[in-house]
This record gives sequence, structure tokens and C-alpha cells, in this order.
Amino acid sequence: MSDNLVKILDGNTFVVSTESGDIEASLTDPTGLFSFDTRFLSRWVLTVNGERLNALSVDDLQYYEARFFLVPGTGAVYIDAKLSVIRQRSVSSGFHEELSILNHAATPATLEVRIDAGCDFADLFEVKDALRKKGRYATKVERRKLRLGYTRGTFERATTITSTQPARFDEDGLTFRVRIPAHGEWTTGIDVVTELLGAGQAPAEQESPARSRARMKKNLERWVADAPRVECDWDSLEATYRRSLVDLAALRFSPPIAGGRALPAAGLPWFMTMFGRDSIFTSLQALPFTPELAATTLRALGDWQGVRSDDFRDEDPGRILHEMRYGELTAFEERPHSPYYGSVDATPLYVVLLDEYERWSGDRALVRELEVEARAALAWIDEYADLQGTGYIWYQRRNEETGLENQCWKDSWDSISFRDGSLPGFPRATCELQGYAYDAKVRGARLAREIWKDEALAARLEREAADLKRRFNRDFWVDDGEYFALALDPDGRKVDTLASNVGHLLWSGIVDKSKAKALARHLLGPKLFSGWGVRTLAVGEGRYNPIGYHTGTVWPFDNSVVAWGLRRYGFKEEAAEIAAGILEAADFFDGRLPEAFGGYPRAQTKYPVQYPTACSPQAWSTGTPLLLLRTMLGLEPHGDHLVVDPALPTEIGHLELLDIPGRWGRVDAFARGRVETRRGRR
Repeated sequence: MSDNLVKILDGNTFVVSTESGDIEASLTDPTGLFSFDTRFLSRWVLTVNGERLNALSVDDLQYYEARFFLVPGTGAVYIDAKLSVIRQRSVSSGFHEELSILNHAATPATLEVRIDAGCDFADLFEVKDALRKKGRYATKVERRKLRLGYTRGTFERATTITSTQPARFDEDGLTFRVRIPAHGEWTTGIDVVTELLGAGQAPAEQESPARSRARMKKNLERWVADAPRVECDWDSLEATYRRSLVDLAALRFSPPIAGGRALPAAGLPWFMTMFGRDSIFTSLQALPFTPELAATTLRALGDWQGVRSDDFRDEDPGRILHEMRYGELTAFEERPHSPYYGSVDATPLYVVLLDEYERWSGDRALVRELEVEARAALAWIDEYADLQGTGYIWYQRRNEETGLENQCWKDSWDSISFRDGSLPGFPRATCELQGYAYDAKVRGARLAREIWKDEALAARLEREAADLKRRFNRDFWVDDGEYFALALDPDGRKVDTLASNVGHLLWSGIVDKSKAKALARHLLGPKLFSGWGVRTLAVGEGRYNPIGYHTGTVWPFDNSVVAWGLRRYGFKEEAAEIAAGILEAADFFDGRLPEAFGGYPRAQTKYPVQYPTACSPQAWSTGTPLLLLRTMLGLEPHGDHLVVDPALPTEIGHLELLDIPGRWGRVDAFARGRVETRRGRR
């Protein structure tokens, strides 16, 4: 399944083009060369003798490079091509393109090879919202270079284009006059380089394309080699696992504050930057496989933790950021993303990740290093998030113009609704937020007692967690449906919609054991479970739509957390069924799970239906197979040993997870049985 676009990336620099390698971006079209939230190239069209080229095939060589095989001609049935064209493109500080033309004829070919180039320097928010530019464009043509520039005050961006072969540059691109002998070949290299400039800055020295490719190749090989190896009877699972590792490598992003270390960017094309919630969840999913992502995420988010009250950015002391951006609209405070703090789940989840990271890594030094940040996050839950004074986490944006209405993970405007489809007022207290707060307090108590040596804080957090659990199970329970309400409205009424959020409650541990079986029944029942996965909203609810963003689609990330929650409460087979559905769906996406796909019943479709604007790759979808592996194996660290309690779909049969990083060694598991593997330091 494909959207017919070719995407290559490295961190937050990426290129999205057609299958011919061309770029023709409209204002609202997310194609082009992007870096740090700016589009540095919006037009890149190749012609030979004035004729466009047709794609034969595309080789997806690595996440950072692709090769396009093209021919001239427009015949609908048969093309007798005497020329073939190969474009090999790799991301660097922009991209490098090797352009080769092969003459298959017995006579020489005289050609005019033209690349039309242009750039709108659109901020990613301008692309999303169809906004016009406010600065000035400047084009400079030199003998061996074309420089496309944009300036607004001290904000400056530029794209330079150079070629290894002589070309005639003009304001709209470059032209080559080429003579290729019979059965000969002509090649040139073209570099498109991005420049992020401020007042008085000079362009940074650029790494050569060959060195950049060699560095990324070596880095990817090391990344994959350092991760556990998976061997099982289900071949496609091994392929999906490797795709997940490679896509995680592609999405690694090192913002300036990370000190050269990497954390996961959220997703291509709209979210190639640091997101609090997304980076935390992806780090949780990947912990047994690539724990270094969690360490960097914790440090970077701690460094940007809120320190003041700022209504424009929805910032509070102790609050963890939602999103960081580097584009023009942020620079001129037309958007609040410098950073923006409009999520309420990232802050308790920060404490959850810190605890889970220590349980897997044993890195108590980082827990001590981030004690101030973790304490501030715990304090924020009670001091700033309880907008109604009820002991629950609520949200309401303070920035009415550009702030997010819904500040939970289902952050689209219509994701929170009553059964009849009507929308509650603000503030809102969604159910999973209370589970995250409960989990943060329980985990914070462990950190306080065992590492910070603060028994008083530990005891207080445990009391608060127990009280929150008792009140939550009373106030959110929908008696006539036997599930938890999606939210409470400002008047304390239950927003009585059945949604996948109840699976997150199981993961958090806030659910009374007496209520867990009813939730499991709903999650695997026909209203929520499509056969491919759990829908975000149940069939029959007022706003249910199988292709609604948060109102009926299936989100792989969501399902990984739901399966994890079912496993926590002992529903092993149910968790394995969800895992099998999602992993089988991955086969139809060539192993790369998208952000979301349609919630149509599996009996109605032979394959999962694509969601038209889903991000792919997307970090927490990429992390989904990793968490599902952990869940199916029942991997849990307990003190000095790792418990393995498998519940595997029949497609897997036998599963081996070899060389878990750092401490654990090898896990051998079968569909039945239980083993424990002792920590072995290598």
C-alpha cells in the first residue's frame, strides 16, 4: 500500500517527492525539501529536451537515500525509449542528487537537460494553514551557483544549488547542454544545501555528500547491530521488527538542547520535531531495545520544563512541553511553539518514563540527576492541573487563538464527545489522564523511597494515589455500560462514550480488579475491536466514523498501550489477539505501520484501509511492534532478573529475543511455559 510519494529523511531534514523524483508543491502540499520546519525547496522538476520523464521504478535504498529509474515518453501502451535516466538522491544538509543519463542508441544524443528549481520557504504551519509569506525573496545567480533566499527581519533562510558539471544557471533553475556518445553515459552531481541564518551569521561548513552517506550507513549498521535480534516462526514479524528499528533510526533527531544525542521526532511530514508526549511514549515502547532514546528524552524535556506562568504558551512551572518548533511563525511569536506546553499528559508521563527507564537500565544516577525535574512534575499535577479543585487532572487552553482545544493524546477538536455526539464544555478531565496521574504518583513514590531517600514524600504520594484510585472508580464508572466514561465535563457529568481510552486505564493500574474483566470484554468486543485492532471510538457512538481521525480509526500506538494494559491485568490471550491483528496489518504496509488506518470491520475488508493523511513513518507507530513483542513475551524487570511469561499468537510459535542491551542477555520463549533469565553483564 502506498501514497505514491517517495520520502527520505535524516532527523528533521526530509524530502518528499513524486515517484519520478520531481517536486511541485502547492501552498498546502507537504512535498518538498524541509528542515527545521521550513520548506527549502518547493519546485524541482527534471526535463530532457523539454519533456517530462516517466517512472519505471523506485529503489528505497535506505531511509536516507532513494534511486529513481526514469524514461522519456508519454505513450499509454508502449514506450520505445532510447534513453534512460537514473536519479540517486540522499539527504545531507539538504540533499545530494547523482543524475545519470544512459544513451541506448547506436548514434550520439544531443540533449538539453533542465531542472526547474524554486522555493517558497514556507513555514510548516503556513503549509498546514495555507498562510501567505510576509518577508522578501532574493535570488542570486552566479556562474557555478544559484542561491534562493528569504529574509524577514533577522530571520533568514537560503538554499544554494551547485553542480559538478558545467551548467547555465538562471533565476528559475539550471540547464545542461549534453552530448552523449552511442551507448554512452553522462553523469553530474547536484547539491542542494540548506542554510539557517540569523543576523550576522555566515553559512556553516557543509559535510561532503560521500562522507555524509558513509557516516549514516555506519551509524545505521551500528544501531541495528546493538539492538536485540528477533528469531521466530513468523517471518513477516522479523521483517516488521527490522523495519521498526530502521525507521526509529531515521526519526532520530538531535535538537540543539540535546547535546548531540538523539531522541525520536514524532512523524513525517507534519511532526518532525520534539514532542513531549510522542517522544515519551516512543521511548517507553523502545526501552528494552534502544534505552538510550529514553535517557536523551528525559534530559531534553527536563531542560525545557516549564518555569513560569505564560498564557500564550500554556506554560506552568513543572509542566513538560508539548511541541518545539524552529520556523518563522514561531520566531515572530505568531505561534507559541518556542516551546508550546499545551498537553496535560506529558507531565505525569515524564515521571512514568523516568521510573520505567531505571527499572530497565538500573541507571540510578540519571534519576538523581533529574530529581528536581521529577518533583516539579509531580507537584504540577496537584498545584496546576486540578483546575476544578476536585483532585483530577483537567485541561483548558489559555491561548484561545493558537492553543490546542483538546490537550490529551486525542487532540483533534471533536475527539471528546457524549454518546449522542454533542461536545462537552471546558475544562475537561479525560479518563486516561487520571490513570497517568495515578501511575506517576505510584512510581514517584518508589523513586522517592528507593533512590531519593525521602520516605515522607513516598508515603504522601502513595496515600494520594490510593485516594485517586478510589474516587476515580466511583466517579467515572458508567453503570449501564460497565466501562469508564471518556471524561468528566465542567459540571462533573460523565461524558459517557465508550472509547479505547479504557485500555490506557488498564496500563496505568488505576482500575479496580473487579472492573477489569468488563473492560477486556469491551476492548475485544465488536464495537471496539475491528479484527485489525481496537478502534479509537466504538461503533454506535454519535461521532463514530471509521475514517475519523480520533473517532473510529485504529491507531497502532493506541493498541500497543491497550495490549500492555490487558497484559498487566492478566488478560494474556486478549493482549496477544490485539498484537496479532496489528502485526498482521503491518504486512499490508510493508512492515511500516502508519499513524492510523481505517476502523472498518476485518470481515468487510481484505486489508486495512489507509487513512488518507496519516504520518508515515511515525514514531509511536514505529515503536508499536517493539512494545507488542515485550507484551507478548511478558517481559518485566523484577529486581535483578527479567521475568518472561509468554502468550504468543499461533503464527509465532517459537520466539527468541537475543542480546537485549546492557543487562539481560538472551530470552528464549515458547507459546506456553515460563522462564526467567538472570541478568548477565557483558
